[in-house]
Amino acid sequence: MRLNLEDVLVAPVVSEKSYAGIAERRYTFKVHQDAHKTHVRQAVEQLFDVTVERVNIVHVRPKPKRRGVHRGTRPGWKKAVVQVSEGDTIEIFEGAQV
Repeated sequence: MRLNLEDVLVAPVVSEKSYAGIAERRYTFKVHQDAHKTHVRQAVEQLFDVTVERVNIVHVRPKPKRRGVHRGTRPGWKKAVVQVSEGDTIEIFEGAQV
């Protein structure tokens, strides 16, 4: 399957841990299930005009949930932590308060 670079990044991850990484130039994104490190690197460099130093991929496991007698599972997803080079920033994360 061939992914377009616009389809690789699904959404930014909004959490305290992801915003704490901004000080170290690390940005966290939810990515497509079929994306790998090279896809993520190319997508971030093209869409945000930055230089990527490192990409780490994490598979977030599905969680079992229960509400009363009804059981279900929250879906799993794939997360990418991208570290950009010194002096580069991604604007969508700027101005956010934790």
